[in-house]
Amino acid sequence: MVDEKNELQADQSVDARGLSCPLPLLRAKVALNGMASGQVLYLCATDAGSQRDIARFAELAGHSLLRADEQDGEFHYWLRKAGAREEG
Repeated sequence: MVDEKNELQADQSVDARGLSCPLPLLRAKVALNGMASGQVLYLCATDAGSQRDIARFAELAGHSLLRADEQDGEFHYWLRKAGAREEG
């Protein structure tokens, strides 16, 4: 297991290696649904399509894609769950 996730502290991790589209995205969605606003999800996947899927999902759902890396055929993502309504 890659230990890079310690760089950005993740509240929850999802290992979606070996799963093909759309399963990495679905696993990320399920994990985020169970998390509190502002928490960070770390996702590891091997499906190249996850690069497009995760970035687009974060954009549409309002989550922050904090970081996305590729190393040795694995894709690593850190997403911060969107907050409730921002008070300002």
